[in-house]
Amino acid sequence: MAWAFTVAILFSVVAVAAASLSIPLHPDSGTFVSTVGNNGTTMFLPLFFNNHNHHRHKDDFYPRRHLQNGSTPNARMPLHDDLLLNGYYTTRLWIGTPPQRFALIVDTGSTVTYVPCSTCEQCGKHQDPKFQPELSSTYQPVKCNIECACDNNREQCIYERQYAEMSSSSGVLGEDIVSFGNQSDLKPQRAVFGCETMETGDLYSQHADGIMGLGRGDLSIVDQLVNKGVISDSFSLCYGGMDLGGGAMVLGGISPPADMVFARSDPVRSPYYNIELRELHVAGKKLPLDPKVFDGKHGTVLDSGTTYAYLPELAFGAFKEAIFKELQSLKRIQGPDPNYNDICFSGAGSDSSQLSQAFPSVEMVFSDEQKLLLSPENYLFRHSKVRGAYCLGIFQNGKDPTTLLGGIIVRNTLVTYDREHEKIGFWKTNCSELWERLHLPTATPPLPSGTGQMNSTMNRTPTLTPTLAPTLAPNLAPIQPPPPKAPGLWAFGL
Repeated sequence: MAWAFTVAILFSVVAVAAASLSIPLHPDSGTFVSTVGNNGTTMFLPLFFNNHNHHRHKDDFYPRRHLQNGSTPNARMPLHDDLLLNGYYTTRLWIGTPPQRFALIVDTGSTVTYVPCSTCEQCGKHQDPKFQPELSSTYQPVKCNIECACDNNREQCIYERQYAEMSSSSGVLGEDIVSFGNQSDLKPQRAVFGCETMETGDLYSQHADGIMGLGRGDLSIVDQLVNKGVISDSFSLCYGGMDLGGGAMVLGGISPPADMVFARSDPVRSPYYNIELRELHVAGKKLPLDPKVFDGKHGTVLDSGTTYAYLPELAFGAFKEAIFKELQSLKRIQGPDPNYNDICFSGAGSDSSQLSQAFPSVEMVFSDEQKLLLSPENYLFRHSKVRGAYCLGIFQNGKDPTTLLGGIIVRNTLVTYDREHEKIGFWKTNCSELWERLHLPTATPPLPSGTGQMNSTMNRTPTLTPTLAPTLAPNLAPIQPPPPKAPGLWAFGL
């Protein structure tokens, strides 16, 4: 299974950037969510799902969400692609003056945003042209200083990322104006990013142009925007379901719905976005596990750049046994790839909206006894060769005691990374429908300098433009703006 399904654990980092974990591997109608940029505006970014390597399927349509805007600016971006075909979601970002467009994988396990540089002779062919710093009037190299690793001439800061699946990215650090597309009210911002001079492995062969690093670290795009005071210290991701990809990303704080489930996330415990998982239930029955099993090494890590979920050996054994007990009426079959020992079942039918009739529910219980219900689409992927067959998307994490929760776990779930309050929230919703409520007509992103034209790098992923006033969803009137404490209000209700 391609790199999209790889867990990548960073084992070498050179530069100002912090560590990255990305392991490659095989409602209520009265509920509302409001974006609240306490320290600035909030950005909604579309996520795009990619159709390549693996399996997909269909899911229930939740009641449609609606987005309403207040009188203050807001930035938002859709997500593109779909998790199990390419193993990642992407959004679009524009860099430079005039803006050059890029499709970037959204990755909470990475702390650096990087794109291929025009000087890179060892970079793969991706969906957009390489970044040409020489064509940007606002580009500046990050000069060598005591806080970064430097090139051989000690002139410019460099970075390097190496991943466990033997892919890597390295290059120089530059600073330029970053634009968030035609659906954003956030003005373009200067930001530091990596300009790649070398790619290897899956990073070389992937379709997406690069990575948008959302992890904890000074070079993270989130940290940079927070430090500028233009967004609050929070962001949210919402991945589409089994058959419908896409989704949305919000950079900035949100006012959570009353039934959002929270888990504590301790930045001291791990540099990654961890949660305090204590129990797993299958079909309402608690697995006979000591809570400490979920606290090994890095603990339980939530990583948007990982496709599947990985449990420590003891936990996976108990989970697999419980699933087998509940699926005695289904036939065990061989997986789609003979190189992997996938656990697959046939006889469940092709309608993924009816999977709960054949497969049991799973619950994750956090330290404060809050529970997150996982429907079958949150732990299954569709068999690519046998109609009506599905395979477990939860695997054993080798001998590694870390519990790793990838994107499959949070399909059709709004996940809020509330870094300011050290917690992560989960709210079940239809993420594919959510972006439709946010959608605006396509337009060229604004030019930082006020004039010029965008380069022609159209082909898939995010977009934005700060000067455009947001368009309301059909039949929706503006809501009353909140007190001054909560600028950038948006709300999407059932």
